[in-house]
Amino acid sequence: MTETTPAKVPRHRGIYLLPNLFTTGAMFAGFYAIVVSIGGRFTDAAIAVFVAALLDGIDGRVARLTHTQSEFGVQYDSLSDLVSFGLAPSLVMYNWSLSSLREFGPLPGKIGWAAAFIYAVCAALRLARFNTQVGVADKRYFQGLPSPAAAAVCMSFVWSMDSWGYGGDDLNMVMPFMAVIVGLLMVSRFRYYSFKSLPMGDKVPFLWILMAVLILVPFFVDPPRVLLAVFSLFLLSGPVVTVWGLATHRKRSRRGAV
Repeated sequence: MTETTPAKVPRHRGIYLLPNLFTTGAMFAGFYAIVVSIGGRFTDAAIAVFVAALLDGIDGRVARLTHTQSEFGVQYDSLSDLVSFGLAPSLVMYNWSLSSLREFGPLPGKIGWAAAFIYAVCAALRLARFNTQVGVADKRYFQGLPSPAAAAVCMSFVWSMDSWGYGGDDLNMVMPFMAVIVGLLMVSRFRYYSFKSLPMGDKVPFLWILMAVLILVPFFVDPPRVLLAVFSLFLLSGPVVTVWGLATHRKRSRRGAV
């Protein structure tokens, strides 16, 4: 009588719940930001969007570590991003500042909700373009400002101004421009560094530790202003990197033609 090799028991499918739970948490944080902004708690709304960004950064890593990547998870994550980094920031900006433009008449009021909608639809277009370019685009760079970074710029601005005592009514002439410009940067062709090539193993250069300390210490002292400064610099880095790259390419082309 020959021994039969016991059949390999398949891994329990319940493990797929783990990354999707983080994705659901990110979506809930975005939904929570919308709800509390309606009640006028704009600092809480801004913080909720940052919590969503943190959870969004975790779910993919958890899926890779547990080998539970799936097409369902990719699509669900994309829908979660649309809520957390598209709809939530646009409605927070509208409830905080853009809605007050109605006091100046029907046309300014329409400009307010139109600016919020432009931001939201640009986030949707950015996510759709990203999904269609997976496996084709250069992984070192994002084409267009990533939607979590765009949300971080806008929400850190709201958080900073609210903590300084400035209401949305004081800045309702600025917010339409900010919403539209940040939205258009998401669908632009500017290249933004993805940070995927940074050393993430057990050993990292000493410089990275020093930079982490220089960022974390001011962050704990004044979170909203540090976040605003960091993400504003990242927002500006796209045009700078793109223009610098084009200029370098032209110089090389001229040298090759000589």
